[in-house]
Amino acid sequence: MADMPTAIVTGASMGFGRAVARALAARGWALVLDARRPAPLHAVAAELAGVGEVVAVPGDVADPAHRAELAAAAHRLGDLRLLVNNVSVLGPSPQPALEHYPLDELAHVYEVNVFAPLALVQLVLPQLRESGGTVLNVSSDAAVEPYEGWGGYGSAKAALDQLTAVLGAEQPALRVYSFDPGDMRTEMHQQAFPGEDISDRPEPAAVVPALLRLLDDRPASARYRASDLAAAVGT
Repeated sequence: MADMPTAIVTGASMGFGRAVARALAARGWALVLDARRPAPLHAVAAELAGVGEVVAVPGDVADPAHRAELAAAAHRLGDLRLLVNNVSVLGPSPQPALEHYPLDELAHVYEVNVFAPLALVQLVLPQLRESGGTVLNVSSDAAVEPYEGWGGYGSAKAALDQLTAVLGAEQPALRVYSFDPGDMRTEMHQQAFPGEDISDRPEPAAVVPALLRLLDDRPASARYRASDLAAAVGT
């Protein structure tokens, strides 16, 4: 068993997931990291190996066998206190109106953005109950705002928000959060705006302090926006 708390972070090879992994490693967390692309995931694991214990498990969260590997790795490390469901897929780019949205692609968006996070939660709930831990599902303002072209991704995130809210009601011993990071300078955000300059968006690392505030303060299970938590940090 590990002497340090363990976290699972999905989508940890780049963007916000990588920034979260770096911050948790700096705080002494043992990490189980997931991403679809092995090379960048192993690069992050190698970078953080000098800081603490890191297990890289490349694969697709939509694959039940891969999710089982993640849960098993967390069990081996012991003391699982945090699951960060960060992996998302955008869907078609440019994003189509719902009138023309390919239903097979919409099914894949829901498989990755809704069903896979819940399935992973189901696998690790016994470990999280033992530690009184935290589930953090990364959401989006598209879950609550009716942006044209965002019907697929946004409705999936809205579904994830509702699953998160119900899970929080059903698991009072845990903290269960939807975390809306706001716009960030990430690969997926660039996919949403092909050909546009998104350099004015903040780097993912700039959003991490708001997430850490949530983990440190452990308020009631609910939906939280990074902008509100950041404002609280500054007061």
